[in-house]
Amino acid sequence: LYNKNNYPPYAGGGGFIMDGPLAKRLHKTSETLELYPIDDVFLGMCLEVLKVTPVGHEGFKTFGIVKNKNSKMNKEPCFFRSMLVVHKLLPPDLLQMWDLV
Repeated sequence: LYNKNNYPPYAGGGGFIMDGPLAKRLHKTSETLELYPIDDVFLGMCLEVLKVTPVGHEGFKTFGIVKNKNSKMNKEPCFFRSMLVVHKLLPPDLLQMWDLV
């Protein structure tokens, strides 16, 4: 379905941030391309047309976080403070994280 050897750089659908003007440009660009069945890659295709390269950020933990369940660090607000998106936390873990932060 894709006519190139590699996908363009793209932001994982687990979370990303963009400004409003870019969102509007992406919307217009998306209407000029044939829809691709992998949404993350389709976003990358649109970004490629706009000559915008996604940038990674350490605050996005879309594959979860590694932590020692017995560590005192888990009760330290600074452990979570720099995180923007965290996946794979159970509801009690999320509540604890928000209470700490």
